[in-house]
Amino acid sequence: MPGFILRRLLQSLAVLLLMSLLVFAGVYAIGNPIDILISPEADQVERARIIAVFGLDQSLPQQYWLFLKNALAGDMGRSFAYATPALALIIERMPATLELAVFAILIAIALGIPLGLLAGLRPDSIAAKSIMAVSILGFSLPTFWVGLMMIMVFAVQLGWLPSSGRGETTLLLGVPVSFLSIDGLRHLLLPALNLALFNIAMVIRLTRSGAQEALLQDYVRFARAKGLRNSRIIGVHVLKNILIPIVTVIALQFGSIIAFAIVTESVFAWPGMGKLIIDSIRVLDRPVIVAYLLLIVSLFILINLVVDVLYSLLDPRVRLSESRG
Repeated sequence: MPGFILRRLLQSLAVLLLMSLLVFAGVYAIGNPIDILISPEADQVERARIIAVFGLDQSLPQQYWLFLKNALAGDMGRSFAYATPALALIIERMPATLELAVFAILIAIALGIPLGLLAGLRPDSIAAKSIMAVSILGFSLPTFWVGLMMIMVFAVQLGWLPSSGRGETTLLLGVPVSFLSIDGLRHLLLPALNLALFNIAMVIRLTRSGAQEALLQDYVRFARAKGLRNSRIIGVHVLKNILIPIVTVIALQFGSIIAFAIVTESVFAWPGMGKLIIDSIRVLDRPVIVAYLLLIVSLFILINLVVDVLYSLLDPRVRLSESRG
């Protein structure tokens, strides 16, 4: 296992280096931030001074080399728009996005697995057919439209929940969180549910198909022949064996939620990284865009590594193949 983790870390460094080059070149090609950040009334001297301050007077290879040297020291550059370190700006917004993503995944797990098991264990029942019909809607409906409908129904018409913002926050180990207060939970519920809908549908379908396949296996028939309770068969033998694809999807979707929470954060005015990156793209704030994309790439690499380790814990055959390799 240590050798496997070391190999993966070395591969991750190569991936990060390649992605940094692609991201840096891509962001460089989408436009010139000077046209947005500098007032049209500025004279040529002032314009040249600001361009030099931002380091945009250098060629692309020179800018990339300087970026690499600074990145190795933990400096991802300073935001053009906010005049603060880009990485610090992203980390400041990260707790809000992580909190939203964690709650969305918890909702997906809490609803998706039980509903998927119910649909898989009783496929011909009305409840199972209703669950599968609702899961199709979860795949089909666009996130921004569902978010707007939620705001109109629960915030505007019923007045049960707030429509925007993060609400009251409480410091937990120095990090502001919303879930420790009633007001924060009320602000968190709608965007988390909106972000979780697609994942609920996916977990339902994965759990259903896995349960139906597991029920046909010999180990389940043997467990029934031994006279084990149905709850133990489902909870131990069936659920444990369908967890690997579920863990994979949940882990990768967690990274996707963080990376693509932009729509939900924009609809609900949630002050997270997604809203920050939208604002940065509008003004072509290159350091923030590059730092954000590389942080997301690092997150996906870390999640994939964690998933591989979980594989070995959930499935002894994986540990056996690793030891033979």
